[in-house]
Amino acid sequence: MIIFPAIDLLNGKCVRLYQGEYSTAKQVADDPYETVERFISKGATHLHLVDLNAARGEESENFTIIEKLCEYPIKIDVGGGIRSLECVERCLNAGVDKVVIGTAAVTNPGFLRKALTNHQDKIIVGVDARDGKVKTDGWHVDSGLNYLDYIKDLQDMGVKYITYTDISKDGTLAGVNTKDIIEIQNIYKYNIISSGGVKDIEDIKKLKELNIYGAICGKSLYANTLSLEEAIKVSKE
Repeated sequence: MIIFPAIDLLNGKCVRLYQGEYSTAKQVADDPYETVERFISKGATHLHLVDLNAARGEESENFTIIEKLCEYPIKIDVGGGIRSLECVERCLNAGVDKVVIGTAAVTNPGFLRKALTNHQDKIIVGVDARDGKVKTDGWHVDSGLNYLDYIKDLQDMGVKYITYTDISKDGTLAGVNTKDIIEIQNIYKYNIISSGGVKDIEDIKKLKELNIYGAICGKSLYANTLSLEEAIKVSKE
């Protein structure tokens, strides 16, 4: 299992949100470069990065930061505002390993199909759900889609990677939702990345036992309830 330490960028700063609400944004690190260097020094090989400004359709300095981070010896997945083929190409050309498509995968399936045709192994679809329903547009719009039905459709389209976020767990340190992950495994045969709720090493052990592709760790690392080094060690056992 791959451990993905997470960085959320807002106006060039590393922040964390509570259940995706921008009003709860709290700066958790002074410098994204130093933060990534620290992750690498502790053994991280992958990074999950969300451009919160792009997710709201805003221009910011974040992409310049992302370009520079792509020069570091770490594979970076980028999400937030990936809504066009041009944006996909821009990220991949900058050195991003994979792009995470969330809202646009729901609202513009034609775009998703084209992205998969061009870069199937570089596309992750972000499935963000609350109470079993897929949410879009920064988690504020209810798509009306059942998350399992939606994931079945993604599998039929040829999506090889999904990130599943239980919104109610995100940024809460409340523990991972293994129940939903198991239900997803029953209907989806490809790579699952769990996001939201990781508190400590016991959560990493639970996810490791499920034999999923990856686990995203954010607030737990910044709140020091989880050791990145220990998480990586357990993930490799």
